[in-house]
Amino acid sequence: MKLTRSDFPQGFLFGAATAAYQIEGSSYGGAGSTHWDTFAKGPGNVVRAEDGAVACDHYHRMDADLDLLAEAGMDAYRFSTSWARVLPEGRGRVNQEGLDFYDRLVDGCLARGLKPFQTLYHWEMPSALADLGGWTNPDVADWMADYAEVITKRIGDRVHSIATINESWCVAYLSHFLGHHAPGLRDIRAAARAMHHVNKAHGRTMTRLRDLGMQNCGIVLNFEATEAASDSAADAHAAATQDATHNRWFIEAITKGTYPAEALAGFGPHMPQNWQDDMAEISQPIDFLGVNYYTRNLVAADDAATWPSTKPVIGPLEKTQMGWEIYPEGLRWTLTRLSRDYVGDLPVFVTENGMAWPDAVGEEDTVRIDFIDRHIEAMHDAISEGVNLQGFFYWSLLDNYEWAFGYEKRFGLIHVDFDTLDRTPKASYHALKSAIAPRKNDT
Repeated sequence: MKLTRSDFPQGFLFGAATAAYQIEGSSYGGAGSTHWDTFAKGPGNVVRAEDGAVACDHYHRMDADLDLLAEAGMDAYRFSTSWARVLPEGRGRVNQEGLDFYDRLVDGCLARGLKPFQTLYHWEMPSALADLGGWTNPDVADWMADYAEVITKRIGDRVHSIATINESWCVAYLSHFLGHHAPGLRDIRAAARAMHHVNKAHGRTMTRLRDLGMQNCGIVLNFEATEAASDSAADAHAAATQDATHNRWFIEAITKGTYPAEALAGFGPHMPQNWQDDMAEISQPIDFLGVNYYTRNLVAADDAATWPSTKPVIGPLEKTQMGWEIYPEGLRWTLTRLSRDYVGDLPVFVTENGMAWPDAVGEEDTVRIDFIDRHIEAMHDAISEGVNLQGFFYWSLLDNYEWAFGYEKRFGLIHVDFDTLDRTPKASYHALKSAIAPRKNDT
């Protein structure tokens, strides 16, 4: 790789990220059912109807996986705690075995010199709460805050940071308007309410974390580089609408206490009553912003479609296994835009960036190495332009359960054989390890 640790500011953190449902094995350790367990069994929702019951069996292989992080020279590990593992019914009875697991996980990180970056919610709504409407129910804000209190009282004294929610757009829009993720709805009223209630839950959880005396708390949002497919006014309007729903909705609520007009044009009539009353709590200060970035999307107008009257246009650039364009310049642009327009000098972390590729054990993995290299250069450029970028987490440490794509899409630095669950570090693991080796003057 062209850049190494020495090219980044002192204290810049390098790490890798995972998520509970994607790696742990939800059938172990007393975890409750989630809406992903049942969504996966619906017709056509997930490749081969696969679920996270076993996943990578991280529940039983945690120590070996943490060793792989440490052996790569990582500084930090970003993981999520499963709501349904802590509270199998979403409320009420606490699963002590689940708390014990996360206790061991945090202690295991610290024993290896890894800073634990916790995410409270990475998409696994307990089924008992999904039965009550999940993210469409305004009470979800209090449900989540109560869950946050339980887990924080157990591990909050040792985690380095806490993110409330991972990728709010996926939680709300992708799952309630487009229907691609659990709970699989395609309903504008449900989507509008979920879009707001996700923010409300973030705000209420931040309030609870502050009441518990927690610092270094924030949120992880996903951003795309949204561009008009042509120079036409119609396509420019379509791109502005998608930018509002995909990029601006959550960051503007959190940093400005407002929603973009282009998005309210569609969602406004379906929003919860008196939603404006929640905006002060939603927009309370955060200590950091996590940025997940993967690709750009070209957008064209589609007058024949219902709101938002947009359609995707396939771009000309090289694609990943997901069909996403490889566009590192979009990461630099996203980071500088966020710094300029929304967060100023607030600490920012690239909490996810990576690529899926159909690689196998023994392959050279050159495409992924080049992908990481170019995106690290984009981060370096953003820092040179004044962005207070403090760390980068590759997605993902392991090949894992990739939601609606089952086990077909491989994002990992480490290959997982899903028959034997054997782990094999890829060439990209070794390349990144070499790049982030300690500086000569580090001890």
